[in-house]
Amino acid sequence: MSALHARADAGHVVVIGGGIAGLAAAHRLLGRGARVTVLEASDRIGGKLLPGEIAGVRVDLGAESMLARRPEAVELARAVGLGDHLQPPTTATASIWTRGALRPMPKGHVMGVPGTASALLGLLSDDGLRRIEQDARLPRTEVGDDVAVGEYVAERLGREVVDRLVEPLLGGVYAGDAYRISMRSAVPQLFQAAQVHDSLTEAVREIQAKAAAAAQTGPVFMGIEGGVGRLPLAVAESVRARGGEILLSSAVDRLHRTDEGWKVLVEDYRFEADAVVVATPAPQAARLLRTASPEAAAELRTVEYASMALVTLAYRRTDAALPEGSGFLVPPVDGHTIKASTFASRKWGWIADEMPDLFVLRTSVGRYGETEILEHEDADLVAVSRNDLWEATGLDASPVETRVTRWTDGLPQYPVGHHARVARVRESVAKLPGLAVCGAAYDGVGIPACIASAYAAADQLGGDLRGVQELTANPVQSLHGGAGE
Repeated sequence: MSALHARADAGHVVVIGGGIAGLAAAHRLLGRGARVTVLEASDRIGGKLLPGEIAGVRVDLGAESMLARRPEAVELARAVGLGDHLQPPTTATASIWTRGALRPMPKGHVMGVPGTASALLGLLSDDGLRRIEQDARLPRTEVGDDVAVGEYVAERLGREVVDRLVEPLLGGVYAGDAYRISMRSAVPQLFQAAQVHDSLTEAVREIQAKAAAAAQTGPVFMGIEGGVGRLPLAVAESVRARGGEILLSSAVDRLHRTDEGWKVLVEDYRFEADAVVVATPAPQAARLLRTASPEAAAELRTVEYASMALVTLAYRRTDAALPEGSGFLVPPVDGHTIKASTFASRKWGWIADEMPDLFVLRTSVGRYGETEILEHEDADLVAVSRNDLWEATGLDASPVETRVTRWTDGLPQYPVGHHARVARVRESVAKLPGLAVCGAAYDGVGIPACIASAYAAADQLGGDLRGVQELTANPVQSLHGGAGE
């Protein structure tokens, strides 16, 4: 372990970025005896986790659930005092709005890829179901070092599977294009199985058999009473309670490596640090690393992002006669504007308990490459959401309140070759002692993935590379948490 690594554990570490990744890194470092300063450019912490309210009820205006089958997010919530407030969804039953009707979300698939044609009965056409059955007779399709999810699945099972199910599920996670998204990074378990099986449906059945044998219990997803937006606030409170410093409106201008460590410049103030964690989105990370690590900066500049907006609507419950379930997903191929809707009052028990007379739901609009829709006024986004809701569910009442939350460049895209890009970034960063990176641009976009990335970065500063190596080899799959995630 180098002298700098030794100091990083007990010295001063500056964390750049106050989203959940940066806060989790700070929390981990404080537990190891470091002195920590978190610098956040905006006037609030939390990044894409944003608590808010509508018509007097608390809601999430960003991400709303976290994968519970990974331990990081749930364990961090417990560590910062939110354990008693963890709540699973009250219903996990969702629908797909396709071919003119709300159709039940099928069971027996892995991110939309079925183990048998019968799993998608009622969702696909008869021709689409027959196309799935050809998989067993097709010659092997090599996946190589990586392949696009949509491209591979369409070749094995036909485009209808991709367009009607894989695309809306992946779109709920990345707001991306299934025909561009990396299977190795976005659905790693499917990629691994496809490497050893000639048949894709056989590969899916193996994944399902292993899952059944593991007999995992408990909910797949978890929320927090009052919204998962409470998580970064609680982590920040814990960081401050243990002596960490969090400075808002503190955009870092420059980052310099010195013989003693690092200089972090914020306007006219200079922070001296033994180590630095860069926990910002890729464009900001690229700007900060352009001098210290031009190779990493060049790679990070190639990361593309999708923008989206969430439209939250509150109705009188007596006016909101909606279908059962937690909401629905919308395949782009059907030509509608919204890509999903969550019936929040039905999905999260605490929303219904706080305001029994109201029904809260939300829609999401915007996908990778779609910018025109997000240039519309808030009232226009509300209007197109209401129109699609009416067409899908018959809901034609006027909401008592609406809120539009825009997430410009909110979701990093994981195209084919993303894993190799991340490895190159980390290889370049590793040449500089006392420097680590983390966040949604690397190993997964979900909350547990961001926290795992943060922990790996903190451990790296202490000389422990196991977390970084594990994530680089096995990114965290970000599953869809139900309609409207």
